[in-house]
Amino acid sequence: MSSFHLAPDLIKYYADALVRYRVSYILGYPSALFSLAQEILRQKRKDVQMSVAISNAEPLLEYQRETISQAFNCPVRETYGMAEIVAAASDCERGKLHLWPDVGLIEDNKDSSRKNRPQDFICTGLINADMPLIRYRVGDCGSFSDETCDCGRTLPLIEKIEGRSDDVLFTADGRRVGRLDPVFKSNLHVKEAQIIQKSLSKIIVKCVPDNEFNQQSAKNLSAAIRELLGDVEVILEKVSAIPLTERGKFRAVICEISATERAKLNQ
Repeated sequence: MSSFHLAPDLIKYYADALVRYRVSYILGYPSALFSLAQEILRQKRKDVQMSVAISNAEPLLEYQRETISQAFNCPVRETYGMAEIVAAASDCERGKLHLWPDVGLIEDNKDSSRKNRPQDFICTGLINADMPLIRYRVGDCGSFSDETCDCGRTLPLIEKIEGRSDDVLFTADGRRVGRLDPVFKSNLHVKEAQIIQKSLSKIIVKCVPDNEFNQQSAKNLSAAIRELLGDVEVILEKVSAIPLTERGKFRAVICEISATERAKLNQ
């Protein structure tokens, strides 16, 4: 099913197809699954039920997980991977993200100056004999955990993945901020939004408001962003939809700070 055509007036047909063909699980981008789930809940449909919903290719935000689980009446499992197939991971029933060592190895760059901060993943693939990639920097960043998981699996744990380097925002005091979903957990009456960092002091938020969005909602949204990023200018732009990428992905965060400026911040 195409993620490009998930318009509200067409989602009914997606849901009808899931029921008609007795689909038992669903796999897709979190943003697409979330859009589908929102409309299923709005229509109060009880006939669309899955054994599991599997997210892939985008970070799964907690509010998305909750909505998808409620709509499909099933657990949601997050997976991690990339087109280069040099590493992969998935979460367990405890919500912990376990690395798949048979696919590839992930190491961080062990930069002592960035201790306790997300670091770039450097990956070595193990399953592509035709085009092996060794210590390949995929552009993702995150951190590992030394803890053991209550699920009983001994596979290595990834503590968190901040996303692509272009999806991490920078602050004037040198912090890198990813996973900006807490901004939208305050009932801000926003259907979807995209945060674009133009500079260390300027943030543009493109948002698709719902019918209850008002001036106070706009103030609350700006305040939530400043709470995470500091004293920045926040410009809100109301739009009818957030454009998808050529591959149908939804980019919630875009950093337009140049590589040169980023390098200075990391020094």
